[in-house]
Amino acid sequence: MSESTSLGHRLSRIRGEASAGWRAFVRRRTAVFFTFFFPAILVIIFGALVSTDPTGGGLFAEPAGYYVAGYVAVVVLFTPLSRMGSEVARHREGNRFEKLATTPLTRGEWLLAQTAVNAVIITIAAALILGLVVALTGASISLSPLVIAYVLVGVVCFCGVGTMIGSYTDSQDGAVAASNAIGLPLLFLSETFVTLDQLPAWFEPVVSLSPLTYFARGVRILTYDGAEHAPVAGIDPAFGNLLVLAVIALVAFWLGARSIPQTES
Repeated sequence: MSESTSLGHRLSRIRGEASAGWRAFVRRRTAVFFTFFFPAILVIIFGALVSTDPTGGGLFAEPAGYYVAGYVAVVVLFTPLSRMGSEVARHREGNRFEKLATTPLTRGEWLLAQTAVNAVIITIAAALILGLVVALTGASISLSPLVIAYVLVGVVCFCGVGTMIGSYTDSQDGAVAASNAIGLPLLFLSETFVTLDQLPAWFEPVVSLSPLTYFARGVRILTYDGAEHAPVAGIDPAFGNLLVLAVIALVAFWLGARSIPQTES
């Protein structure tokens, strides 16, 4: 079999699994509703009702545009963690990976197909969130094609993490609980809604360990004119943060694919 034929078969398998995954998502109306409803509620509560106070103090002391990256981060973080965690756990409970092992579809291809579905869902959700933020908060934002790159790379990263959560928890409920336990601290300790000067000085190095930090910093640079960040390893921060996030995403995806069980006893 030629290399081009083998690649064509692989793409066909991935496309078929992605198509099945998309149909499964749209059939679950509750999942569709909360995928878009949850981040919208955050924008309404924190962006429109609580609002920001640039001249004062407190949690939302920055201009509205500063928090755009945080709102987008909500979708990029929680949707892959919860969807992939519960999806993998559901497959394990139904012994579906045992059936998968009898097909040509590899674990990596399965994860890539699921990641593609999440990428479409989250790109749509992120676009809706951006529109909602501008409409409700009056934030002035600038857009760059790199924002899409950040969203896609972020999806790859957290799909990998979500897959590991689903692989190592004992049930769907456990996967959802673990996703929230991991996601909530990451959300507020990754320069999304809480700035570094609001955290203890000793905690600042810990923030740099979160992949969401590099997502938030990069998206903020691209969407908020007042963002200031130093170069990353001598590279322009808009590209440097994306590079760091991409490296983490590749590692997370690889670990996620490796964690998927081939069979269930």
